[in-house]
Amino acid sequence: MSINNIIIVISLLPLFLLISILGGTHGVDNRYDFPSDFIFGSGTTAFQVEGAAKEDGRTPSIWDTFVQSGQQTEDIDVGCNQYHKYKEDVKLMADMGLDGYRFSISWSRLIPNGRGPLNPKGLEYYNNLINELLLHGIQPHVTLYNYDLPQALEDEYGGWISPKIVEDFSAYAEVCFREFGDRVLYWTTVNEPNVFVIGGYDLGFLPPGRCSFPFGKYKNCSEGNSATEPYLAMHHSILAHASAANLYRTKYKDKQHGQIGISIYGISLAPSTNSKEDAHVAQIARQFFFDWVLHPLMVGDYSSMMKKIVGSKLPIFTKDEGNLAKGCYDFIGITYYGEMSCKYLPNNWTVEDRDVYADLQAQIEIQSAAKRSLTSTKGLKGLLEYLIQDYGNPPIIIYENGFEAERNASLHDVPRVKYIMEHIQVVFDALRNGSNINGYFTWSFIDVYELLTGYETSYGLFYVDLDDPDRKRYPRLSAKWYSNFLKGKASTSLDFDPTTEELLFYS
Repeated sequence: MSINNIIIVISLLPLFLLISILGGTHGVDNRYDFPSDFIFGSGTTAFQVEGAAKEDGRTPSIWDTFVQSGQQTEDIDVGCNQYHKYKEDVKLMADMGLDGYRFSISWSRLIPNGRGPLNPKGLEYYNNLINELLLHGIQPHVTLYNYDLPQALEDEYGGWISPKIVEDFSAYAEVCFREFGDRVLYWTTVNEPNVFVIGGYDLGFLPPGRCSFPFGKYKNCSEGNSATEPYLAMHHSILAHASAANLYRTKYKDKQHGQIGISIYGISLAPSTNSKEDAHVAQIARQFFFDWVLHPLMVGDYSSMMKKIVGSKLPIFTKDEGNLAKGCYDFIGITYYGEMSCKYLPNNWTVEDRDVYADLQAQIEIQSAAKRSLTSTKGLKGLLEYLIQDYGNPPIIIYENGFEAERNASLHDVPRVKYIMEHIQVVFDALRNGSNINGYFTWSFIDVYELLTGYETSYGLFYVDLDDPDRKRYPRLSAKWYSNFLKGKASTSLDFDPTTEELLFYS
């Protein structure tokens, strides 16, 4: 998924011009320059690729409801149809040479009511997908939650704003550990809580679309409280993660030998101007968005800065909850796309009435993809250094990294190749400088239904023809370059054949 609602049209440079720009560089020769146990992969999530939305016992999630409410209009019932085409997709992964595939489980496909009886067809599908991956030598990296809470739990008690979610999520997680954990060695509990709590409960542009006036910037708010609900949703996300992680560690880890973590959106925040005010709020925002998630995982409580800014709206960890949260991770997943800008925005709201951004006294804006592509490597470098300096260099897997383009049938995605190449180089440099990075995954393996833009934009290594009833996949240039890199046939300085002005493709 991407946090970018700006649709861009890519104007491809002639390839000879790109060669002239990059010809003098020399980077990582190939993936074998990395440690032998370093994991290279790609990913998708259930709602974004599976389709089969009304098949074999699956019930609606809050994302289904959000789409059908008119916030997004595309038909997602069939989508990319990975539910029926998973064997074909796994074969493409194997042909590319991927080490790992990151995917999520649809909670409402596996347990239609959110709790209670399992859906045999859902259980069969995920067993089949995992087995197919292993048959082809590909590691399954499983995310338990990615924006798609069963609608049944949302209707019953409000989902993530209720403490009841912690018990239900833990029960769901245990089903997954019990049924799939003999073959899954990498678990992510919750994906990007620092995004879905703001988008879903403050600004209202993500599922379940809750917000309150005047903070709902992308919809008319009919229910919600932007001042309090984001903090409740985050608190329960942390407790749900901690409960599931501790369950795994105490009951399953010794037998299954896997690792469990949480994935955070890696926001790289830069001041909008050179003013002291913008620099100050950018510094606070950097701490805020990471501290919100990571500080409780490190010390069992929110930071003093968070407490000072948010005041009584910030939920309190009990002693037992703090002990549960502290140290409850084996790795931290990072999703990273580029920089955002941060501008000081003074306000006169009382503490009780402020939303998250008003608490920060900042306006945070997504930079255009064109600008982001020029500054993003600097941002990733700074983010990795920040994790070392402020959080003691925890084990990291970069689980999403990709370049957004207008979705079309063009397979010649040179800007995406350049983007991936540059970020792999940053990862390599960070490793040499002591960063504890263990893996790098591109977003996304195939074109998916994007969180904010639906099918209008894409990140896929493979183009999916949605006009074709069979949803045929076509490899883009990025898929071919990445495959070459993984097979030791391409470097991060780009290998070109000047006679054809093409990358050296794998055979």
